[in-house]
Amino acid sequence: MTSSLNRVMAGAAIVALTVAVGACGETASTSGYKGESHNVAQTISNFQSDVAAHEQKKLCERDLAAALTGQLTRSGGSCQAALKNQLLQIDATGLTIEAIAVSGGKATARVKSTYSGKTAISALTLVKEGGRWKISGTTAIRPPQAPKKG
Repeated sequence: MTSSLNRVMAGAAIVALTVAVGACGETASTSGYKGESHNVAQTISNFQSDVAAHEQKKLCERDLAAALTGQLTRSGGSCQAALKNQLLQIDATGLTIEAIAVSGGKATARVKSTYSGKTAISALTLVKEGGRWKISGTTAIRPPQAPKKG
């Protein structure tokens, strides 16, 4: 793949992260977490609130890691512009933080999201930048599935 196509793909992945994980009407609970795990949970909760409020500036400056915002900028625009249209298409869903693991300046959070009656399990990766946790990526553990009937 060419480097410009890689940048576009990376930008698309970040926008998908914003829509799939952040598109939540209720904020994720930070209760039950202490220390750095609580700080990671708070970052996810802030991310969720900023998506719901269409706060592109906060998403780009406070919630997303520099590597992600840089990829969005290199894909032909700004981080805020890349997120703007996507945020307009978000409906309310639910998000639950199921587990958090912290190791030095990196963390992984297992989250369950619900959108249009379908649930998905994802792993969010976070890095510590300038003393703050920021979201650096996501991996689908289980793609969206409709609830089982019967």
